[in-house]
Amino acid sequence: MSAGNGGWELPISEGELSRLTRELDEAHREYLPAMHAAAADLTEEVRASRRRFLMGTGAVAAGLALAACSSNSTKSTAGAASSSAGAASASATASSMYTGDLQVVALATALENQAVGAYGAALTAAKAGKLGAVPPAVATFATTAMSQHADHAKAWNAVLTGAGKPAITTVPLSNQPATLKALGAVTDVGGVAKLALMLENQAAQTYLFATYNVTSPAGIATAASIAPVEAMHAAILNFVLGQYPVPDDFLPVDKAASPTLLTV
Repeated sequence: MSAGNGGWELPISEGELSRLTRELDEAHREYLPAMHAAAADLTEEVRASRRRFLMGTGAVAAGLALAACSSNSTKSTAGAASSSAGAASASATASSMYTGDLQVVALATALENQAVGAYGAALTAAKAGKLGAVPPAVATFATTAMSQHADHAKAWNAVLTGAGKPAITTVPLSNQPATLKALGAVTDVGGVAKLALMLENQAAQTYLFATYNVTSPAGIATAASIAPVEAMHAAILNFVLGQYPVPDDFLPVDKAASPTLLTV
């Protein structure tokens, strides 16, 4: 056992935590090929859908042009209507950059970035001595989990850029200020573990929610390939907190993040 600030101690041995982290890393590597394959399929699905949309838009535009040319008397009116419609379309695009399944992809990316930032900040605080004595096995777990979240964010961002949308490299979530405030208030490893567990449960449940709310088969497959890794993160954090992670018969979704959290 290793004591930290406030008398915090690691409830399991470092050897046990190291074993769990190795098993986590092995599972993540096992899921990686399926994750990347599903993400690639999702990218192609989105591209195909976008091509169909653009072809349809082109046909509509051509029809409007022919209609405009058929009557000189209505040219100015048609021009005004076209300008108004264009402005409305631009306004809608500006207010909702990510729509449909891509909104869920954007949410997943933001959540992964949030987790990367949280683990990174915790490791920085640990190196600065702000968390008391930090068992090396805990630091290894945090580094491993952070790297895996970065892998997930990279896969989701590839889908966004493949769809012609900007990659998400920050945390455009309305709950981010509260998360940063909570992170800055922790003084030991136990406090960090509690916050990390909240984020991991949120991510795991969001992916479960996505599997039956996303319309794309490839999107469902991508979420399903990542969810188990997030659940393993949560299980290990329960051990770190001295809580035996008894699995639920059915994973709830009450902690799942809503796309309304997105600020982009």
